[in-house]
Amino acid sequence: MYEQVGKGNIYTYGPIIHNEEVVKDLEYKGVRVIENVKDIQALEEGTVVIRSHGVERSIYDVIQKKGLELVDATCPFVKKIHNIVDKDSSDGKTIIIVGNRNHPEVMGIVGWCNSEPIVLESVEEAKALSFEKHQEISLVSQTTFNHKKFNSIVEIFEKKGYNITVYNTICNATEERQKETASIAQQVDAMIVIGGRNSSNTQKLYDISKKECGNTYYIQTLVDLDLAAFESVGRVGITAGASTPNHIIKEVHGSMAEDFGKMFEESLADESRISVGKVVKGTVIDVKEDEIILNINYKADGVITKSEYSTDMNISLKDKVQVGETIEAKVVKTNDGDGQVLLSVKRVAAEKANEKLEEAFNNEEVLKGVVTQVLDGGLSVTVEEARVFIPASLVSDVYEKDLTKYKGQEVEFKITEFNPRKRRIIGNRKMLIEVEKKAAKEALFAKINVGDTVEGTVKNVTDFGAFIDLGGADGLLHISEMSWGRVENPKKLFNVGDAVKAIIKDIQGEKIALSLKFEDSNPWLTAAEKYAVDNVVTGKVARMTDFGAFVELEPGVDALLHVSQIAKEHIEKPSSVLSVGQEIEAKVVDFRLEDKKISLSMKALLQDDVTEEVAEAAVEEVVEETVEETATEE
Repeated sequence: MYEQVGKGNIYTYGPIIHNEEVVKDLEYKGVRVIENVKDIQALEEGTVVIRSHGVERSIYDVIQKKGLELVDATCPFVKKIHNIVDKDSSDGKTIIIVGNRNHPEVMGIVGWCNSEPIVLESVEEAKALSFEKHQEISLVSQTTFNHKKFNSIVEIFEKKGYNITVYNTICNATEERQKETASIAQQVDAMIVIGGRNSSNTQKLYDISKKECGNTYYIQTLVDLDLAAFESVGRVGITAGASTPNHIIKEVHGSMAEDFGKMFEESLADESRISVGKVVKGTVIDVKEDEIILNINYKADGVITKSEYSTDMNISLKDKVQVGETIEAKVVKTNDGDGQVLLSVKRVAAEKANEKLEEAFNNEEVLKGVVTQVLDGGLSVTVEEARVFIPASLVSDVYEKDLTKYKGQEVEFKITEFNPRKRRIIGNRKMLIEVEKKAAKEALFAKINVGDTVEGTVKNVTDFGAFIDLGGADGLLHISEMSWGRVENPKKLFNVGDAVKAIIKDIQGEKIALSLKFEDSNPWLTAAEKYAVDNVVTGKVARMTDFGAFVELEPGVDALLHVSQIAKEHIEKPSSVLSVGQEIEAKVVDFRLEDKKISLSMKALLQDDVTEEVAEAAVEEVVEETVEETATEE
């Protein structure tokens, strides 16, 4: 706790901003920092300045009760968030705060809520939350939160369909600074981020810069700057947190400009100088299992590790490289930690491959590459050491849930987006498939006609039929066209992948109807001889009605056994003496080829004592009744 001071002293509740240099300067001028409520209560007089991050409502109450002077330096953007959560929580809405829960700004926002808020720091935490659909939610953000991450969290809640009001409370200046930092970092070889170690917005600038430029350095003042780290770089970018004093930024910028000028003059005087990114040639002096050693005419030897030689980690360097061979490689590090220059063959090959990819992109050429990785969002394809990403939506013209079948395959594609600096080289396989299928469809319809016999492969089987891939278009083989007989379930006849030969029954636009009812296999072609009147035949009961049973004599040929022709005695229903699947013997009593109607009689085989005239009269009576009832049944 700070010792009490005399009247008129000035205090800040917590560091006024997260920059040690500014805080030290204020302390030198007599401004003291108090850390908690007890420190306030120990004061008898003086002025308390509320820091820019803001504080919880209760701190204001303590200051006022003590009768101290209050200067509110809360950032207007932060104050706006206080007002939002105060009002919306009073209205019964659930408050979600996106930010670092241990940051003073977020702790202050929490202190203005009239109910317990939820603080989120990551996308994973957002995914784990669940609410009732009717629940009203208000979402705010720490003013210095990462803009892209905030949008990702918002997108998660929107997809879940919650009743949510989103307030984009990220400071405009912070958002612009983050975008500019990312843009600069993409264009330079090294990046310097200036700001206090406890500054949230500076830390986020560092994270953003580091993602775009691996050589990113975080410093507070010029003293922290190690110029030796920049000896081998060509371009350096500088950015700073919002709380970084201008004089520190100017000092760093001025020093960098002066020293870079000297290094540039030195580099002109020494053409043999090794620097990161430079392509050099060297002679192989040794080959080990995992590395190649080169003489590069420099004070240190060059070393190429297996991972910097090829993407294939299964190769043996001793099989690929011989002592005395000349190799061209790019400088990755001027000192790998062991005093050697780290080189990369793979990166030289990748750059050359990228040049080919750019040329293919500009000329819309079709490329081939091997799928080396199957990722969650698509395929990673290698083309001469360069990587091309094919998103899952562009792999095929149909949705494919499992892409693992493509691992190790060579695929064709076109490049539809080329931006190597942003690591975005996008391939499109779908467009080639669509063009190929369109050409195949046009070729198919140009050569097929109704009545043609075609061959295809079963693509899908449903309850009503099967879809046959004819090589350019699908044809439907309806269940009624699968056999001359009755088919109960197409899935018992066909499996996906089966080869099928069928007749084109009809073509309507792009719809093709198929049939397996080949005319030379039509059972009615020989039915007149097989089922002539008075012939005794056998068959199986296929189905029954109240007036009779239908008997299958062979697939595609059914005959009617009227109830009156089953036995000598009177029978109410066929089902009382017959069952489906039962094999019976009967005499043909009527045959009509044009109508494809056959009538049978079991009773006729039992009436040996009936005269021929009486039998014929009985048959005529049965036939007339049978024809009428059959027509009614159908």
